[in-house]
Amino acid sequence: MSLDVAATKPHEKLAEVLAGEMAEVNTLIRARMASEHAPRIPEVTAHLVEAGGKRLRPMLTLAAANMCGYDGPYHVHLAATVEFIHTATLLHDDVVDESAQRRGRPTANLLWDNTSSVLVGDYLFARSFQLMVETGNMRVLDILANASATIAEGEVLQLTAAQDLGTSEEIYLKVVRGKTAALFSAAMEVGGVIAAADETLVKALFDYGDALGVSFQIVDDLLDYWGSDATGKNIGDDFRERKLTLPVIKAVARANEEERAFWVRTIQKGKQEDGDLQTALDLLAKHGAMEETRVEAVAWADQAKAALAPLPDHDIKQMLIDLADYVVARVS
Repeated sequence: MSLDVAATKPHEKLAEVLAGEMAEVNTLIRARMASEHAPRIPEVTAHLVEAGGKRLRPMLTLAAANMCGYDGPYHVHLAATVEFIHTATLLHDDVVDESAQRRGRPTANLLWDNTSSVLVGDYLFARSFQLMVETGNMRVLDILANASATIAEGEVLQLTAAQDLGTSEEIYLKVVRGKTAALFSAAMEVGGVIAAADETLVKALFDYGDALGVSFQIVDDLLDYWGSDATGKNIGDDFRERKLTLPVIKAVARANEEERAFWVRTIQKGKQEDGDLQTALDLLAKHGAMEETRVEAVAWADQAKAALAPLPDHDIKQMLIDLADYVVARVS
């Protein structure tokens, strides 16, 4: 998902403040991407890691550690861990989704093959666990191991829920909490834990990451029907891939018999024809599904900002508040 649309970019301010530490994270990532025996590993990994992503998740770990006054070296290890987990999931996702593009470039599975993408993803997961262990902190290992399991669980749940018109908003939220929010919340939480922060602060960091991650994904799903070329998404990709996201779930819930037959044909059975995307957009508009989804995304962003209340005043705290606003500014 692109965060390039609005004029002010809190994630860029965050990147400036954390530039020195992010340089250390990038150095560590490059060092651990290396493989003496399998050159395909750094080739595939570098393609994705160097693709110009925002590095938002590792920045959240550094931000949390900084706000909690950490002055040791291991937040860098944890930030690299978070990025490796994220990159591994992207490699696996692109195989599952049969994607041909990510961040405007050909995907690894297209340039190499599915086997390489899956195996290199596995390698990055293994590397991430090595990095966690090096911190010597069992609790961060527990948090990130749980997050990794939750992400995989969310992806498997999405497989069964994505084309099932019986999927409820509750199940959608479980998928989002798994595949997206789990890594946001863990990234924040481990930053507080490695800094030995008070439990109230650790919970605040977790809650911020969870709510931000949910808002982030809802906006992403909304932009698939509401975006533009500037968002980095092609309008209707989720529709073409038959993904049942929140706007469609809302429209299906209010559909009459004829409309339901349309959703059964296009999403459940995958029989799509010219003009179907426009029909889908018209139905979303008719039932107010887009606006209602936008309101929910804003509510989650507000929840994220409120979660930060227990944390002490800090420049980074304000940037995180601005980041939550920025995530939803693109659909305001």
